[in-house]
Amino acid sequence: MTTHASPPGSSAAEAPGSSTGTPPAPDDLTVTVFRHAQQGRPFGQLRRAQRVFAVVATTAVLSLYLLYVLLSSYAPGLMAGKVVGNLNVALFLGLAQFAATFLAAWLYTRHANRRRDPLAAQIKEGIEQARIRAHSHGEAEGTAA
Repeated sequence: MTTHASPPGSSAAEAPGSSTGTPPAPDDLTVTVFRHAQQGRPFGQLRRAQRVFAVVATTAVLSLYLLYVLLSSYAPGLMAGKVVGNLNVALFLGLAQFAATFLAAWLYTRHANRRRDPLAAQIKEGIEQARIRAHSHGEAEGTAA
């Protein structure tokens, strides 16, 4: 797919297809609609929500893993400490790794359903409406010429 970008300093009226009175190609309309959506506030909110969650969740899970490794290396006496019967701290912290993984997956799903999915639906709706408007506008210009 090739995209046509206007040279620096040119106006939108000089975009491909507009100087000859013919409507822009459908690919040009699609690129324009998607670029406009990417510059919108909902898209920025969506990216920010994803970035914040990813950084927090990754930091938390990796910190727990790093804590386990460091305690195993530098505090073997603590890790060997009995909790219940023959079950020691190391076993419980190792199982906590699985719990943390499942918790992170559950929180990710919850976050996606509550924060990201509504924003994505809003962006999708805006893109669909913009494509319909651009397509009908392009057809109107094509019949007027």
